[in-house]
Parts: sequence; structure tokens; C-alpha cells
Amino acid sequence: MKTKLIYKILSHNVGETESAGALLGALLKNGDFVAMYGDLGVGKTAFVRGIATILAPDADVCSPTYAICNEYEGKNCTLCHFDVYRISSEEDLYACGFYDYVNCISVVEWSENIPFALPEHYYRVSIAKVEGGDENLRTVTIEEVTV
Repeated sequence: MKTKLIYKILSHNVGETESAGALLGALLKNGDFVAMYGDLGVGKTAFVRGIATILAPDADVCSPTYAICNEYEGKNCTLCHFDVYRISSEEDLYACGFYDYVNCISVVEWSENIPFALPEHYYRVSIAKVEGGDENLRTVTIEEVTV
């Protein structure tokens, strides 16, 4: 596996996490896949809101926890925002239609649940709370991965 660091950002608040997402959003093109990692409540959906400000500026981004996928139409692409927290097998992914989303930009929260479904090339976004710091302090790491 080859990994290239794109950005590592210290975020002090939700707005800075959204800005980090916008940085990645400016790099994405149709067919790209973003695998997101991080504990509950670290700001994954805020990061996706930032991506959407670039790709689908009129989108009202919210967590697709129960819907599994929210689609946002942009000017030149469709942004598909997945939450696979409740997915535990490849059969679950087939059942929810995950593999039918091919002509879009896919951003997947809880990607640690589907390592078997990650493509050969993707962006990995890891968001983590900074221990011993302000409760809003996060590190946001964006990497390009080629398997």
C-alpha cells in the first residue's frame, strides 16, 4: 500500500473542520472515493459539509445514519454521502445498493466497517480528538492511498 500525505490540520472548531473538508473538495473529481475514519462525534459530517460547499453548494448536508446514503446534486457531479456504521458485511452493502453508486463522488463515514469494499485508489480522512487539549480540538489527516 502506498500512502501520500495531502494535509494534516489542527482544527479548533466546527468551522475549521468544514474548511478542511473544502480543501479536499477542491481536489475531488467524479469517481473519487473518500474513506472517513473517526470516533462518534469527532466531526465527520462537518467535514462532509465542507466538501459539499465546493461540490454541491446548495446541499443541506446531514448525517445519513438511518438512510445509509444521502445524495447531493452538484453542478458537475453527484456527491454521495454514506454512513456505514450499521453495515457489517458485504451482503449488507449489496442489500443497500452501495455498489450501484458508480458515477459519483463517494464519501463514506465509518469506512473501518468495510475494508473489503475500499477501491484501489482513495482518499483516507482520519479525524481524532486531541487528548489533553480543548474538547473541540481535532487533528484532521488527509491521505491519498493506492493499494
